[in-house]
Amino acid sequence: MKTLSALFAGLAFVAQAHAAQPLLSPEELQARLADPQVRVIDIRDAKSYEANHIPGAVNAPYGQWRGPASNPGELPALPKLTQLVQRLGLSPTSHAVVVSSGADATDFGASARVYWTLKVLGLKELSILNGGVGGWRQAKLPLSKDVVSVVASSFQPALDMSLIATKEEVAQHVKAGDAVLVDARPENFFNGQTRAPAAKVPGTLPGAVNFRHDKWFAAGSSSFVPADQARQIAASSPIDPAKETVSFCNTGHWAATNWFAMSEVLGQKNVKLYAGSMTEWSQDPSGLPMANVPSRVSQLLIDAKIWSDKTFK
Repeated sequence: MKTLSALFAGLAFVAQAHAAQPLLSPEELQARLADPQVRVIDIRDAKSYEANHIPGAVNAPYGQWRGPASNPGELPALPKLTQLVQRLGLSPTSHAVVVSSGADATDFGASARVYWTLKVLGLKELSILNGGVGGWRQAKLPLSKDVVSVVASSFQPALDMSLIATKEEVAQHVKAGDAVLVDARPENFFNGQTRAPAAKVPGTLPGAVNFRHDKWFAAGSSSFVPADQARQIAASSPIDPAKETVSFCNTGHWAATNWFAMSEVLGQKNVKLYAGSMTEWSQDPSGLPMANVPSRVSQLLIDAKIWSDKTFK
């Protein structure tokens, strides 16, 4: 019988046999910049992009890929996303490379979330620049201030629902207990000791397992570990490639890193991202079931701390 690590290795080989590498080093990206099909998408804020960027990169700040303040994890409406990818000149023949700042593991989640969104829209040739702009600088590769303009495309995407876990689907999994629900948040969120500002109730999904998004990175690093090391990490985790899996967090940001690790690096085929995550779940007016919910007194103390942090910091 194959070990879990060997199974992940086989899955990863199949997944990468007919697609772009999910992770590119700065040197690997530089070697591809002359390819007209490569489109580098810098998701930093406009000011950072204007100061300097990878030559030829176009700017699409992360906020443009996110939902409203009431739930930033919500997938924007298809017409809005269509307008965005058309403006970036993307089409099914494009090799889109997503680039963030490379500040830390949380920043990587922004790249992973945009990568997931592009894949949901039907694009197949996708990569993330491992280490982001910070890694590019460390490699002493050139940066540019040139204004970049591209010809808009007429691409008409359609949502690939096989990558999306809806609230209704997650509720069915919770009831049936037939999926691995992976909470990507730090332990204090999972244990109900705090909550996201937009969430209504602290806690997690019933039956969920906790696997922090930053376990795919060496301590203090913003670069995703090599694939063989990722397989070792997965083999000692609650992840099970034989079962349907849903990755979630507060707003589908940290969860995107776990989704990326399982789906793109390890080659797992049955993993979805619950974009709305605990914010959407806890806001449901029907009062969906939750685990690790603290007492009402503890909730009031958490509310007070969140208000204080927002008001005075």
